[in-house]
Amino acid sequence: MLDNQQQREALLYERICTTLAVEILDGDWPEKTAFTLEEIQHRFGISRTVAREVAKLLEAVNAVTVRRRVGLVPNPVQQWDALNTQVIQWKLASTHRQEQLLDLTELRLAIEPAAAASAAQVAPAQVRALMPVLAAQLRRTGEAGELDEFHVLDIQFHTTLLRHSGNELFSAFADVVATVLRGRVELHMYPQRPKPEALDAHEAVVAAVWEGKPEQARIAMRQIVDEVAHALDIP
Repeated sequence: MLDNQQQREALLYERICTTLAVEILDGDWPEKTAFTLEEIQHRFGISRTVAREVAKLLEAVNAVTVRRRVGLVPNPVQQWDALNTQVIQWKLASTHRQEQLLDLTELRLAIEPAAAASAAQVAPAQVRALMPVLAAQLRRTGEAGELDEFHVLDIQFHTTLLRHSGNELFSAFADVVATVLRGRVELHMYPQRPKPEALDAHEAVVAAVWEGKPEQARIAMRQIVDEVAHALDIP
């Protein structure tokens, strides 16, 4: 576990990286314009060590290139590590928010129905047994308007199916989906109360997984993600 000092440093890195990344995304830090470590130190009132860590974090996702005697130079957004959850969070915090949600929802439409179908075939018995419990809790919290608990359960629902789909690439997508679901809530882009048809679709996925019916699982999961697509005006 991180001690208090490490936690404070991690939060500081995250805050500064978010600020700089969003400035690149929003065009406030133009491409080909370098910032030196000294400039970052002075601007944020941080040590050389912290400035280096910030540079490393941004470089690790290809948001910048660190050039000797030049500094940090922004890279085109197209070169960033698009599926890195930190990059997704930065884009959701920027003026690219809507575009990012659209892109990720299209990806979810391609992946999650297939993952649900696969889970209906290969998920272990303990996972199949868990899903009806999750669906019942989603129904209860959704209808009661207990949204904080509902959103936690919803993330568990989607990531469990991805991680037990038997496909390593689908499983790797679980953290991305969790980030998107949390981001949509934090941006107040989720309905105040889940729609009844969305709750019905979650239960239909569960029934199909429990009964080992992949095509029904695929169709029901498509209905869930379609609701998101319609809310975001994806044709």
